[in-house]
Amino acid sequence: MTFWLMAIALVIGAGLSVQVGLNSQVRHYLGDPALAALGNFLVGTVAILIYLLLMRANWPSTGLLRSVPPVNWLGGLFGAAYVAASALLAPRLGSAPLLALLIGGQLLMSLVLDHYGWVGFATHEINLWRVAGAVLLVVGVVLIVRN
Repeated sequence: MTFWLMAIALVIGAGLSVQVGLNSQVRHYLGDPALAALGNFLVGTVAILIYLLLMRANWPSTGLLRSVPPVNWLGGLFGAAYVAASALLAPRLGSAPLLALLIGGQLLMSLVLDHYGWVGFATHEINLWRVAGAVLLVVGVVLIVRN
């Protein structure tokens, strides 16, 4: 991987920590994690719409949109669940434990997805190095979650 791609991923990951806190604050004011998630997605939708308009994007035809298998649209459902759950859980767990648990879950599922090549990923078999890295990260999660 190139340095810049890894740096971008690191910065986006840092932004997710801020996002969790901001969404939690919105939930505090609105009183509902689903409303906080809706607000998050509305702001994000407007931002992406502005970007697409500025970039003069080629909009897909309805036929092309219909050609996407319905199961592939579930990514939005997972995103909504993440935002709503993080808005609800952040004040109870704290930022570091919440994100450590989220990363732990992402890591374990990503090993399975890579191993089997599910949902469009190239196959990368689980090996000793990957297992060792996962174990170390899970141990890190446990250490962060413990008070």
